[in-house]
Amino acid sequence: MNRQKNTPERDSHGFPEYVPERSEILILGSFPSVKSRAEEFYYAHPRNRFWRVLSGIYGFPVPENLSQKKELLDKCGVALWDVLESCEIVGSSDLSIKNAVPVDLRALLKSHDFRLIVLNGKTAERLYLKHFGDISLPRISLPSTSPANASWSCERLIDEWKKIII
Repeated sequence: MNRQKNTPERDSHGFPEYVPERSEILILGSFPSVKSRAEEFYYAHPRNRFWRVLSGIYGFPVPENLSQKKELLDKCGVALWDVLESCEIVGSSDLSIKNAVPVDLRALLKSHDFRLIVLNGKTAERLYLKHFGDISLPRISLPSTSPANASWSCERLIDEWKKIII
């Protein structure tokens, strides 16, 4: 297909939530990056600091492959998903998201007992409040681990994200 670089493309999430059996924390992003959609797992872009931040918070080595990422999530009791199931998006740009369709978060919350929802970045927070603002489960909004959030160093992100374990 011959597509313009800045033309929005309708895309769907393409892979399920990841919910370890003993999950207490659900971290929601906005929508997976191009790299994450290609690899069919969360935070796959090598410059996204998510895995370094999570490892830094819990004191585990930074995972190097999918198996180690899942093992880290299992040890930490952290589940991952996104607020959106599908949308029109240019590449990985949250700013370009249009015609968004949310995931079925309420169904997940009925089947799992989370103590906290963590929103990874301002777009995840905005979309969550738009589609799920009436959910009473405690939530916290934290700075994005995305490379687009370059004003936050990894060390500063770790310090801020420590709020999820308090």
